[in-house]
Amino acid sequence: MPDLVSPLVADGGAHLAGKRVLVLGMGVAGTSAVAALDEIGADYVTVDGSGAAEFMSVQGLDLGSFDAVMASAGYAPHSADIRACQDADLPIWSEMEFAWRVRVNDEPWVLVTGTNGKTTTTQMVGAIAAAAGMDVKVCGNMGIPVIGAAREGHELLAVEIASLQLHFTHTLSPAAAVCLNADIDHVDWHGSVEAYRADKAKVYERVRVACVYPAADRLVEGFVENAEVVEGCRAVGITRGSPAVSQCGVVEGYLVDRAFHDDRRSTAHEMGEVADLQHLVAGDVPPYLITNALSAAALARAVGVPPRAVRDGLQGFALDEHRTAFVRTVDGVHFVDDSKATNAHATLAAFGGRAEASVVWVAGGLAKGQQFDDLVKGVRARLRAVVLVGVDPEPLATSLGEHAADIPVVRIDPGDTVMRDAVAAARRLAQEGDTVLLSPASASMDQFRSYADRGEAFAAEVRSL
Repeated sequence: MPDLVSPLVADGGAHLAGKRVLVLGMGVAGTSAVAALDEIGADYVTVDGSGAAEFMSVQGLDLGSFDAVMASAGYAPHSADIRACQDADLPIWSEMEFAWRVRVNDEPWVLVTGTNGKTTTTQMVGAIAAAAGMDVKVCGNMGIPVIGAAREGHELLAVEIASLQLHFTHTLSPAAAVCLNADIDHVDWHGSVEAYRADKAKVYERVRVACVYPAADRLVEGFVENAEVVEGCRAVGITRGSPAVSQCGVVEGYLVDRAFHDDRRSTAHEMGEVADLQHLVAGDVPPYLITNALSAAALARAVGVPPRAVRDGLQGFALDEHRTAFVRTVDGVHFVDDSKATNAHATLAAFGGRAEASVVWVAGGLAKGQQFDDLVKGVRARLRAVVLVGVDPEPLATSLGEHAADIPVVRIDPGDTVMRDAVAAARRLAQEGDTVLLSPASASMDQFRSYADRGEAFAAEVRSL
């Protein structure tokens, strides 16, 4: 195997100059990698199954002529191209690993992973750090290339990182990291629930300052306990109750810190209020949003952001599009776009944030190997009706049949008018005071370009009513 040890100090990728790198996938990650390799002076060959690169697969390439592989998340560990590279004993790097190796400075990174809440929490870190006057770049899994960001020389990188990007990450050493939750997702890519969770746990490897975790989640706490971290790194718990020492939590409506100040054994420092999040939602602030805010605050505090900036950052924060986004009210029925909910855990959180209104649920898509029994049992009491839009509705339809057999279900045939038909059906089924909630619990690629495309189609049809 070629000896390409990641340097302890950032060298801008100088250790790759003159090396030959195989780039798998020419989406955002692959395109960014090629741009960096050009700047560094490395040789490369590109592969993409869609035909957007020099080769469609690695078949026929002399893999022994390469020094390393940069693999986009579209290449699962069990794919033929990855297996061929492994058989050739090549080092395989994720987009995140490659970005760490070509970074131009040693300013801190903070990592955010989890089945649900990654984007919101990462963006909150950015808002809090910016409120403190830091030059922060929010990047990663939400579509902003981390490779390019790592080469721009920012003071802080707030990085959303998915389990798919953690799998082939080996040397990245962040200042702080959080795993918000580890429900079942991407089983088709990882091969098993156990493999998925093992990759999630890698977010805590080599952390230098703080491993942030939900204090009530014993599974994630175990990830922290078993992580190989840098000497001096501390575990910092997040709770929505009164915090113990080395935790951040809530006291009488205030967001407080008992982890990042010298007198934490006897006092808690105020960072803001739950009310600072009120502008983000209609009704009560949902529990998951409080957890996201506290997690973001802890990550920011770990890199020296003062408590006051937490309040300022949260007060000025706006939720990402397609995440429980209110569209409009028609005849007393509220239409909400939560297209970003691509797994069961995210959809359960969306129901939790919709007060007690009855819901006409627009759901379905690419199931990604998920099971929906727990989700259906969790939301069944809230359902007025369900509108299914997936090309293969059976995984969700089966769970509805078993656990919510009395709830009306309308299946929408695939086609160009799928969202128009779905919105029309939901409007017929809804009663005054109900919420029509697009929260698919599934990926979008069976009928749409992305979750954003799906959400925009929903919003456009609602606005046309």
